[in-house]
Amino acid sequence: MTEVASGDPGSAGGYVPPPYPYDLLDESRAVAEGLPGGAVDLSIGTPCDPVPAVVAEALGAATDPARPYPPSVGSADLLDAVCGWFDRRLDVVLYPAQVGACIGSKELVVGLPQVLRLRDPFRDTVLYPSISYPSYAMGADLAGCRAVPVSVDADWRLDLSAIDEADAERALCLWVNTPGNPAGALDDLGAAAEWGRERGVPVLSDECYVEFTWDGEPRSVLRYGSDGVLAVHSLSKRSNLAGLRVGYYAGDAELVHYLREVRRHQGFMIPGPAQAAGAAALADQAHVEAQAARYHGRLERLVGLLGNLGIGATMPQGGFYLWVAAPDGDAWALTRRLAETLGIVVSPGEFYGPDGAGHVRIAAVATDDRLDLVAERAGRV
Repeated sequence: MTEVASGDPGSAGGYVPPPYPYDLLDESRAVAEGLPGGAVDLSIGTPCDPVPAVVAEALGAATDPARPYPPSVGSADLLDAVCGWFDRRLDVVLYPAQVGACIGSKELVVGLPQVLRLRDPFRDTVLYPSISYPSYAMGADLAGCRAVPVSVDADWRLDLSAIDEADAERALCLWVNTPGNPAGALDDLGAAAEWGRERGVPVLSDECYVEFTWDGEPRSVLRYGSDGVLAVHSLSKRSNLAGLRVGYYAGDAELVHYLREVRRHQGFMIPGPAQAAGAAALADQAHVEAQAARYHGRLERLVGLLGNLGIGATMPQGGFYLWVAAPDGDAWALTRRLAETLGIVVSPGEFYGPDGAGHVRIAAVATDDRLDLVAERAGRV
């Protein structure tokens, strides 16, 4: 297994961050923008649909929470709403003390290696899927840790047997992501939890796409017990609230308590009105089901459009991305072709790790009228 450093120490010894991957798509965006009707950007998973009415109402009414400093750990209403949602949706019983709030999930993902290393300075390794959200590796890099990718199998699922025991002995944590970004696979979360408990390695389960599980029921690592595991969630995708930055983590009581206390000292706080809106969003399932139906329909439509161009694509097991093999193995060539012919901007698979080369990720985040435009362009190809 090979450790990965995503940054560069620089000639003077200081850290030089790598290019932000989506900035590398500027040329494709310019090409797509030159077509009549402009670019249809499917490169980033940015929600494009309306904020649910129940959330907008709660946000507009939340004047009192805007005045005082909001609780860093999460308001009582938000923590209760998280526990209620876990119980109803995932059949997982939690207590508010097992939950903490975060400012969207990305800041938590990137910051966890630093605070975990303070907790156990004798460990220095972050394990994460070799094809995955780049922030897992970036978090390790920024904490001065080893970022060690774990192989995935032919179905894009984490291969626990590929983890070197020498790396496991040094591991601060193991990241799992179900449904996975970018390939949409569903890992065996029970096996991951057992692997971590046997070795004393916290298993961190990124479950932000759980409401968009197409193959079977939504699943959480917490269904297999909370000891030694942490589930990380966000309202950005399920409720179209990426701009409010409402996320939460839940699980092992001791680990949650540690994180809550450290984060209070760091000053991480979701704004009070956003916490009120988050509680309202978690209490309403109807808008989530409507959003899931939108994404599923768009994914099916994109599969059909690509198929008509001779580009094979299949529905994922979960999430709202298509993970598509480039016909000739050249992801950048396919990226250019899609920009030139369909006016869509997609992400080359190497953004998600070297093992992703030869694929592109396509996010179903365009409204139906924009997909109509893509279909018109496809009809002329």
